[in-house]
Amino acid sequence: MLNINHLPIGRWAAIAVAVAGLSWSGAASAQNAYVTDYQFNSVKVINTNTNTVTATIAVGTGPYGSAASPNGARTYVSNQNTNNVSVIDTATNTVVSTIPVGSTPRGVAVSPDSSRAYVTNIGAGSVSVINTTTNTVVATIIVGSNPLSVALNPAGTRAYVTNEGSNSVSIIDTATNTVIGTIGVGSQPFGVAVNPAGTRLYVANQAGNSVSVIDTTSNAVITTLAVGSGPRHVAISPDGSRGVVSNTFNDNVTVFDTATNTAITNIATGQRPWNVAFTPNGARVYVTNVNDGTVTVINAATNADIATIAVGGNPYGAGLFIGPAPVAGPVPVPTLSEWAMILMGLTLAGGAAILIQRRHMTV
Repeated sequence: MLNINHLPIGRWAAIAVAVAGLSWSGAASAQNAYVTDYQFNSVKVINTNTNTVTATIAVGTGPYGSAASPNGARTYVSNQNTNNVSVIDTATNTVVSTIPVGSTPRGVAVSPDSSRAYVTNIGAGSVSVINTTTNTVVATIIVGSNPLSVALNPAGTRAYVTNEGSNSVSIIDTATNTVIGTIGVGSQPFGVAVNPAGTRLYVANQAGNSVSVIDTTSNAVITTLAVGSGPRHVAISPDGSRGVVSNTFNDNVTVFDTATNTAITNIATGQRPWNVAFTPNGARVYVTNVNDGTVTVINAATNADIATIAVGGNPYGAGLFIGPAPVAGPVPVPTLSEWAMILMGLTLAGGAAILIQRRHMTV
C-alpha cells in the first residue's frame, strides 16, 4: 500500500500533474477495415484493434470492391449491380455520395494523394476516373477485355489494370489518362499489387495458378511464381519483403519472399478466400472468405491465424480495404481552466508535503 507520509514534494507534484493531465490527453482511434457484403448490399466495418464488427453501412446492390483513401477520410465501394460507387465518410460511417460509373464496376483504387479514384468496369472494358473532391467521373479509359483489378504505384503516376479476358495488364499514365503500354501475363489475371518502392508489379493469374512478377522499368515479366489453385488477389507488405496471395480453391493463402520470389508457407483460411490486405503497419493480414462469411486474421510475423471474424453474407472487399494508420494529432495544450486545476493540484500537493515534513520534525 502507498504510504503518502513518505512521498517527497517532487513525487506529489508529479502525481498532481499526471492526474490533471488525464482530463486533456487524447487516445488514438483505431484503423478500420471496410469489407463489402455482396449478399446483403452492405459494408461491414471491422475495428482492427479488437477484431469486431462495429458498424454495418447500407450501400448499392452487389457491392464488390472497396478501397480506403490514403488520407483516411473516405472509402470507395463499387456496386456491381447498380453501376455506381458509394462514397463513405469514415468519420461517420455514412454514405455521403453515389457516383454513376461504367457497366459492372469491380476493382477500386485511390491515388496516393487521395485526389482520384480508379474503378474498373468489367462490362464496359473501361476504367472510370473519379475526382474525389467533386465526386464526378472526369475520364473514362478503354482498356482490355474484362478488366478486374487496379493498383497505383506509390508516386501515383501509373495505374495498372488486369484484363482477365486479354491475359494482360494495361498501363495507364495518370497525368493524361491514356493507356501507354500492355504487358502479357498468365492465364486470366485477376488481382494486382505494386511494391512500396514502385519497382515491382505482382499479378495473380487465377487460371494459371501463378503470380507474374513484373519489372516496372522494363514492363516485362521477370519471373513466374507457382502458387495454389485459383489465386485471386495478392498483397505486398508495407516493407516490401513479403507477399500474400489467396488460393481460392485450396482455402488457404501462400506467403512468399519477394527477394527470392519463392513460397515460404501456406496458411489455412476460411472457405474460398478472396481478397487479402495488410494493415498499414504490416503486423497483420486480413483475408475475406466468400463462402463462409468470415474474415481470417493472420499474424504476419508468425504466419499464424489469430482470429476469425464472422461478418455474414458474401464478403469480398476487393481492394485496399483497410484504412491507414491514424495520423498523430498535435499534442493537446491545456486550457486556462485546466492550467488552473494543475496549479491548484501542485499547490495543494506542496502544502500537504510541507505539513507532513513539519509533522516528522515535531515527532
